[in-house]
Amino acid sequence: MKIVIASDSYKGTNTSWRVASLIEEGIVKVVPQAQITKVPVADGGEGTVDAILTALDGEEHKVMVKGPLWAPKEALWGSAGDTAVMEMAEASGLPILKGEELNPLKATTYGTGEMIREALDRGFRKIIIGIGGSATNDGGMGMAQALGARFYDSEGKEIPEGAGGGDLARVAQADLSGLDPRLTELSMTVACDVTNPLLGKEGATYTYGKQKGATPEMQKELEGGLASYADILAESLGEDYRNKPGAGAAGGLGFGLVAICGAEIRSGIKTILDFIGLDEHIKEADLVITGEGKIDGQSLYGKVPVGIAERCQPLNKPLLAIVGDIGPGTEKAYELGIDSIMSTVNKAMPLKDALDNSSELLVEAAERAMRMIMIGTEL
Repeated sequence: MKIVIASDSYKGTNTSWRVASLIEEGIVKVVPQAQITKVPVADGGEGTVDAILTALDGEEHKVMVKGPLWAPKEALWGSAGDTAVMEMAEASGLPILKGEELNPLKATTYGTGEMIREALDRGFRKIIIGIGGSATNDGGMGMAQALGARFYDSEGKEIPEGAGGGDLARVAQADLSGLDPRLTELSMTVACDVTNPLLGKEGATYTYGKQKGATPEMQKELEGGLASYADILAESLGEDYRNKPGAGAAGGLGFGLVAICGAEIRSGIKTILDFIGLDEHIKEADLVITGEGKIDGQSLYGKVPVGIAERCQPLNKPLLAIVGDIGPGTEKAYELGIDSIMSTVNKAMPLKDALDNSSELLVEAAERAMRMIMIGTEL
């Protein structure tokens, strides 16, 4: 029996590779001769770099950058072949800050621009960047500054590097003549599964600003600043990207990456699965196993299990999802190609116990699932 294990990480407990290894441990207890291929995957959010580097035996890189509030931060990124892979959250993300530090008026994407510049310095002209987990709402202005853009206020004074969301409304002029010329050679894919425009009720500020610390008053200021900034860039570029699906992702970084870097915004899970060549593994499989920490109605929108189901269905391959928890709306996943779902929880227990014993529960769930699959089958 040929089995492909392609699971997301279990956030807070196990990486995607560790999840796959634990599932493998449970499988071989039942089918010791199984031919197992482990393919770590992610959807463009946390764990994307780790999954790609593990799946493709890539190389890890580190660079010192400015964090969201300008403190030095070591950011991890990676490369596989001729492609650099990075997560904006490594340089400009929520996990870097404590709750009381959150301030989208000050937080900047400058460090993300520094990561991009480092990849260019190392000779990469293809970049995949995941933009989940942003602490910023600067429309990518900080990132643009790190790549050579200059912005001026109404008095002709240059806005200092490290601009945050609160500086957007000050911009009266954009000078893009100093942008890194290597950007014209760059092919960038933004791995992102949200389709929010830059502005409005469904835009960057009003959809995601609160989780970054924005009060209602701050949201009004940020929204006005983004609108003004978008006007200035549209005038400078001769094209307006504010309504492009995904422009509002990561506090408008999606908008900035398209406008400044010529990036293409693409489904995170589709981008990652294509890059690691998962379809070739699935073609040879008798069974595919996927998973994530919790599956629910939200999993139907760009998450790993449904993304893999979309690859299994055309090839008529059975798909089992092993998950930590099963939430509301999960039943729709069956219609999308997940054939069965197995929870790791084997009895009523507090969440803390489930997290503390995640590894043991994964092994047991995989063994339990395989025993059910193999009923009446010649081993």
